[in-house]
Amino acid sequence: MNRLRHIKFFDTLSKKMVAGFLALITVGSLLLSLPWATASGHATSLINVLFTATSATCITGLTVVNTAAHWTPFGQLVILGLSEIGALGYMTFAVLLFNIMRRQIGLSTQLMVKASLNLENLSDTKSVMKYVIGLSLLFQVGGMGLLALDFIPRYGWIRGLYTAMYHAVMSFCNAGFDVFGDSLLGFRNDSYVLIVTMILIVAGGLGFLVWRDLLLYHERKRLTLNSKLTLLTTLSLFVIGFFLLLVTERDLKLLPTNTSWFTRTINTLFLSVTPRTAGLITMPTGELQAGSLFVIMILMFVGGTPGSTAGGIKTTTFGILMFQSIAQLRGRQDVEFSHRRFSQENISRALLLIFLASIVITIATLILTQTEKIPHGFGLEYVLFEVLSAFGTVGLSLGLTPHLTVIGKLVIMLLMFIGRVGIFTSLYALTKRQAKVNQIRYPVENILIG
Repeated sequence: MNRLRHIKFFDTLSKKMVAGFLALITVGSLLLSLPWATASGHATSLINVLFTATSATCITGLTVVNTAAHWTPFGQLVILGLSEIGALGYMTFAVLLFNIMRRQIGLSTQLMVKASLNLENLSDTKSVMKYVIGLSLLFQVGGMGLLALDFIPRYGWIRGLYTAMYHAVMSFCNAGFDVFGDSLLGFRNDSYVLIVTMILIVAGGLGFLVWRDLLLYHERKRLTLNSKLTLLTTLSLFVIGFFLLLVTERDLKLLPTNTSWFTRTINTLFLSVTPRTAGLITMPTGELQAGSLFVIMILMFVGGTPGSTAGGIKTTTFGILMFQSIAQLRGRQDVEFSHRRFSQENISRALLLIFLASIVITIATLILTQTEKIPHGFGLEYVLFEVLSAFGTVGLSLGLTPHLTVIGKLVIMLLMFIGRVGIFTSLYALTKRQAKVNQIRYPVENILIG
C-alpha cells in the first residue's frame, strides 16, 4: 500500500511540476509577443515566440531569431527572467515569495521543492533553499562584477554593466543566450572572460547539493556518496573531453597561426566545458572536425548534475553505469564505490533512463530527417547534433535551428521540455499509469545475451 500511495503521489506531483513549467512558458510567450519586445516594433510569430519562451524556460539557448538583434532590452530581460526561473526552479521563487510575505510554507509546497531539487529528506527543504538562493546570488553577482571589469572599458558603463549582468546570469544558468549577436566568437582571444565564464558554467552545472556538501565539509568532515560520484564523473569528463578535443582539433588549428598556446589551451578547455549544457561557443561549430563534434555530442548527452541548472541524462546516471560495467567485467555482483554499494533500484533506474533517452532521441532524429533539409556537406550529424543539444538543454547548433520547419520547431520544443523537466517526470505527467503491485511472480529463466 505504501508503494501504491508513493506512485499516486508522484503522478500528482509530476502533473503539477509540468503544469508549472507550461504556465511559465505561456506567460513568457505572452510577454514576448508584445510589439515593444521586438526591435522592429512588430509582433513576433506565435511559433517563434513559443520556441523562444520554451528555450529560455528550459535553459537551452537554441534560438530561431538573433537575441541581440531581434529583441529589445525588454524582450531580452523577459528571456533572462525565464532562464533564471527555469534554472533555479519556479518552486524556488514561490518559496522566496512566501518568505518575503512572511507566510508559512505548506506541506505540498515543501514536497514539490523536495522533488524539484532532488532532495532525499523533507527536512532538508528549508536549509537547501537558503543555499540555492545564496549561492545563486553569490555566483551571479560575483560573476557580473568580474565581467564588468572587462566589459565596462570595452562598452562603457551602461552597456558594460548590462552585458556583464546578462552574461553572468546566462552562464551560471547554463542557458546559452547572449546579447553579443555571435555568442563568444569575439572573445576567443580574451582568456579572462572565458575563464570567468567557465567558472560560472561549472558552478551552475555542479548542483546545489554538491555545493552544500563542499561548503559544510569543514564541519562534517565527509562528502555524501552523491557528491563524490558527481565530482569524480564531472572531473573525468572535463579532463577526457579536453584531451580528446586537443587531439581531434589538432590543438585548434582553425585558430590563426599566431595564436598563443595559452589561448589555444583556454579555448580547448572552454570547448570541453560548454557542451555540459551551457551553449556558449568561441568558434563556429560548423568548422569543427567530425571527431570533435562526436565528442561534443557525447558530452551533451551526459549533461550536468541532478538538482543543478544543467540538463542531459546527468553525471550520476553516467557514473553509476560506468561502475556497473566495471563490476560486471570484474565478475562482481555488487556495484561499489567509495566503500559503499549502489542499490539495485538506482542501477535499474539509470538503465531505464538511458533506454528511454535513447528512444526519445531516435524518434526525434528520425522525424527531423524527414521534415528538415540537410545542407550539402553535412550528413546525419546535422540533425543528431541538434537533437542532442535540445535534449541536453545545451543550445549549440550546426545551423539547423533558424531554418527549422514548424514540425521541426515543435519536435525541438518537446525535446527541450523533456530535457529540462526530466523523462520520468514527463512520462508520469503525460501518461495515465495505473499503480498496481504484481500478485503473481513467474519462474525465472535465462536467455542468451550477446
